[in-house]
Amino acid sequence: QVRLVESGGGLVQAGDSLTLSCAPSGYTFSSYAMGWFRQAPGKEREFVSAISSSGGRTDYADSVKGRFTISRGNAKNTVYLQMNSLKSGDTAVYYCAAGPRVSRSVYEYWGHGTQVTVSS
Repeated sequence: QVRLVESGGGLVQAGDSLTLSCAPSGYTFSSYAMGWFRQAPGKEREFVSAISSSGGRTDYADSVKGRFTISRGNAKNTVYLQMNSLKSGDTAVYYCAAGPRVSRSVYEYWGHGTQVTVSS
């Protein structure tokens, strides 16, 4: 059974940093690209970042480029999202996802999300 479990969310102040983690299980982690998405209240889910199976290719939404960093540790079966200089607009539920390639939309497996709240 495939499971993706996000952790690391919380309440922070604007300008703070936070690192999200996602620990998948039930499939071969190193064979899948990983992505992070977020959904703010009243808005559609949007792409945040993605990383290839090897970690050699990454992609970022313009809104987070230069502030967020995605990484993965294939030995630990974990993908991370380092978020710096957080803004109130980053408040959302953050989801990790696994898919066949780096993409801004096509993913096979999804986690249940972790809440990030940035107070201004």
